Amino acid sequence: MAKQDKAANTADKVKGKAKEAAGKTTGNERLQAEGKSDQVKGDIKQTGEKAKDALTD
Repeated sequence: MAKQDKAANTADKVKGKAKEAAGKTTGNERLQAEGKSDQVKGDIKQTGEKAKDALTD
């Protein structure tokens, strides 16, 4: 299941980058902020997965 979690975390980061870019393009500050938030969430979750991997190895 760890691989699925890592893939989902990466998807969150990619989705966030897309939202941020769309927000910049359209001048929508709220969309930019949501994109940055999604990226941070993905990073935090990914860090948690790496910590779990380190504990199990």
